[in-house]
Amino acid sequence: MARNVAIGIQNFEKIIQSNCFYVDKTDFIKEWWESNDDVTLIARPRRFGKTLNMSMLEIFFSNKYQNRGDLFEHLNIWHYEEYRQLQGTYPVIFLSFANIKESTFERAMEKFARLLTELYASYAYLLKSNVLYDTDVEFFKRINIGMSEVDATLAIHHLCDYLSRYYGKKVIILLDEYDTPMQEAYAHGYWEEFTAFIRSLFNATFKTNPYMERAVMTGITRVSKESIFSDLNNLEVVTTTSDKYVAAFGFTEEEVFSAMDEMGMEEKEKVKVKYWYDGFVFGDVADIYNPWSIINYLDKKKFTTYWANTSSNSLIGKLIREGSVEIKATFERLLSGEVIEVPVDEQIVYHNLDTNEGAIWSLLLATGYLKVLAYQTGEQYTGNQKPLYQLTLTNQEVKTMFYQMVSDWFGAAGGSYNEFIRALIAGDLAAMNAYMRRVCTTVFSYFDTGKGREEAEPERFYHGFVLGLMVDMSRDYQVRSNRESGFGRYDVMIYPKRKNGLDTDSKAGSKTDAFILEFKVHDPENKKELQETVQEALKQIEEKNYAAELEAIGFAKENIRKYGFAFEGKRVLIGEADKCIM
Repeated sequence: MARNVAIGIQNFEKIIQSNCFYVDKTDFIKEWWESNDDVTLIARPRRFGKTLNMSMLEIFFSNKYQNRGDLFEHLNIWHYEEYRQLQGTYPVIFLSFANIKESTFERAMEKFARLLTELYASYAYLLKSNVLYDTDVEFFKRINIGMSEVDATLAIHHLCDYLSRYYGKKVIILLDEYDTPMQEAYAHGYWEEFTAFIRSLFNATFKTNPYMERAVMTGITRVSKESIFSDLNNLEVVTTTSDKYVAAFGFTEEEVFSAMDEMGMEEKEKVKVKYWYDGFVFGDVADIYNPWSIINYLDKKKFTTYWANTSSNSLIGKLIREGSVEIKATFERLLSGEVIEVPVDEQIVYHNLDTNEGAIWSLLLATGYLKVLAYQTGEQYTGNQKPLYQLTLTNQEVKTMFYQMVSDWFGAAGGSYNEFIRALIAGDLAAMNAYMRRVCTTVFSYFDTGKGREEAEPERFYHGFVLGLMVDMSRDYQVRSNRESGFGRYDVMIYPKRKNGLDTDSKAGSKTDAFILEFKVHDPENKKELQETVQEALKQIEEKNYAAELEAIGFAKENIRKYGFAFEGKRVLIGEADKCIM
């Protein structure tokens, strides 16, 4: 009988006792323990089973769960006698920073104080023991909502001391979602003061702590060593390109297909599941699936965006939306299904995201939206340059999420982006101009709010506009941007997808027109009217022979329509070759 699929259970004891669907990941216990690493940081995308695995580690090692072998007796780890003897034999401190998502430094510190106060309250029995000195009791009681920052940084260190004295054994520390508050600190502008506190906390907890047996931290990103780990030379960092623990987080294809067999699903469904949810690559292991998507699919039997919609993508959206022309152009290539080759540093330097736009690819890789096809090793590059990574969108679920994100950018303009597309295809120049005027008025500044620029960069908006075209036309049309044709590079080229000759393979039906769009920024000092700039754009299309690519693939000259766009701030004018400008 198929096990019940339960959504969102992150407690190992609960999921085992309820006999809910569970993929055995207990080999991770053995692999980690035998690594003998002092402090291990494991970076994996969200919803990849990190919290459940940390709960599993706690319940396996913690003396609070002594003699609870029944929770593991049907799992892989119980095949090893030495691990049966190890279960339930260590004091374990298990913390999560998942709920520290505050808009100010003061509120973040208050959350930390509450978290540490609750942690100490769970060990209040130590106050009645004979292992604490008077100074220890005094410190113990200072751990409350009003504690100082200094006491907060030392709280876990001292608790390890107390527990190791009480149990006669060093302590295992488990810290889940270590980077959640750091993302919030970056997003809300209190990065410097917050990381100063975290650096002191981590130094006392993981570096100068003789009472720690070993520790595991999990998170989404590998925050740069300089930011918070500068004093930790005992840190083993495991990212998505590392070979350690490759099958411990996420489902392998074998595990996914086995689950589908258990649920009685048809073989043909496996092809669709692979198309939608496969694509993650950890180390040298490909075909890793996101557990959240698979569990929801097994439960609901519907293909949609489960994982991509589980949390806010506002930071990713902001970085792409406000990114340079190069960032948008590269993102256009990703949406087209292409592979990009960019330098990547797997250490995320949050406070550099505003000044180092290339860091967005590192963030997209760490968060699971991009996958690695290949990358340079240390022998393949020299100097201080970052290694080049070949990256592409992870799967159809991720692509669908980004399509919706781009569509939402233009929602403020009212109406549908399809209004412009219908007007473009119909050759309705007046409707095209009306839509663009509305979009520029309501959305333009949305793409030009980057820090440190005295003047707006309208090209950022234009390429955001092209992304919108790609999203809404990609089913029926090829949308290409900034490619070589003739004697130069056109801004945008659009032509219908076809199977044979000029017959389309889409709902575009008999439409055979292709389009060339050229954008120009109006300079009022050199040209008095927007119309002059439109004519300049149209003239460039002809002089550079941008239509050469379309003619080479079989489009007749009369089926190639050419448009010039002139922009000045939030003003816009569109004109078509051989037609009057509205």
